[in-house]
Amino acid sequence: MTAETPDPRVQAWSPVCQAVALLLGPYAEVVLHDAVRDEVLAIWNPMTARAPGDPSLLGELDRQGPSAPDVYGPYAKLLPDGRRLSSVSAVLRDAEGTPSAVLCVNLDRGPLEQASALLAAFAAPTAPRPAPLFERDWTERMNDVIGGYVRAHGRPPERLTREDRIAVLRRLDQAGVLAVRRAVPAVATALKVSRSTVYTLLADLKAEPGSDHEPEADPDSDPDADPGPESDSTPTPRPAAQPRTTR
Repeated sequence: MTAETPDPRVQAWSPVCQAVALLLGPYAEVVLHDAVRDEVLAIWNPMTARAPGDPSLLGELDRQGPSAPDVYGPYAKLLPDGRRLSSVSAVLRDAEGTPSAVLCVNLDRGPLEQASALLAAFAAPTAPRPAPLFERDWTERMNDVIGGYVRAHGRPPERLTREDRIAVLRRLDQAGVLAVRRAVPAVATALKVSRSTVYTLLADLKAEPGSDHEPEADPDSDPDADPGPESDSTPTPRPAAQPRTTR
């Protein structure tokens, strides 16, 4: 704000204007206008050369009745240097309901637009994913299927329903992920469920009409241990017991 003024409106609204300027500065200009004389009363974080006493050019607010809106915007404004602003104006009335002052907040959109362009550039892929590097990476395919489903349905993995998880497993099966040995533990981790839940859902998926999926068997031992060779189902006969002799 410029030099002190005895105007009671500036004294009354200065804390509000200063608070807004501190919160949004240095990207926001706060201006308090005289609605009676249509001139600037005070400015915080000025963006132009105007000063208190300069014309406000707000129009004839005295024609507005008590039922007229008191807040306008956000609306667009443009500075001579090309900067675009988003502005909000609030009409401040006295005890009789007559417009006494106008509080305007002008926010410089430039930094926001630059930040948006920067984030968009980082978010967008710049080149297709090289197939030779990922054609054998089944975990990438798994992540693409599960992550794509989560983004499309707007629910995190732990909030997926049973039908959602079966749909995900169906897509994983079509992508060839479930044909990979020991893929089920990784899928269970990605879906944030237990491995037994995945095996149960795979059994339900196999039971669907027209399904030719063969679910991976749930090993009883260590999930990272390879199953041993199949044992002969015919028991080996024990040698006959020898008669005991006494001496």
